[in-house]
Amino acid sequence: MYDLPPVHGSLALAHRPVRARGPLILGSTGNAPEERRLRWLGQALAEILAGRRPPESVQERLTERAYAELVRAGKMIDTSRPPLAGPPHVQSPREGAIEMCLLVHCGHRSRVLAVRLERYGVQWLVTDVETA
Repeated sequence: MYDLPPVHGSLALAHRPVRARGPLILGSTGNAPEERRLRWLGQALAEILAGRRPPESVQERLTERAYAELVRAGKMIDTSRPPLAGPPHVQSPREGAIEMCLLVHCGHRSRVLAVRLERYGVQWLVTDVETA
């Protein structure tokens, strides 16, 4: 199923993938996802936070904890038009982790979306999402 690092205690739930439903965000042999895939993911998350897309559409790309937080957050971006995510600004704070931020255009006011992904085997899962 998944090639997960060993986790113990409460961390086991926080970093366990929701379910196996085919490939997640992949780079070849576990490399970092391509920019277009990261932008698609940022766009999808922005649409969810604007109430224009169901969270289930990205469920397989998030850990259980990250998915629960996304659902709990609900609609956080108030906009009368569909949000538009700009290109991601990506950095890698350590091997197997990516942090990206995107400017989300929402009409009169723009928002920032920050996303952290971690590698599990050759799969990348979102472990944290924040917006401001």
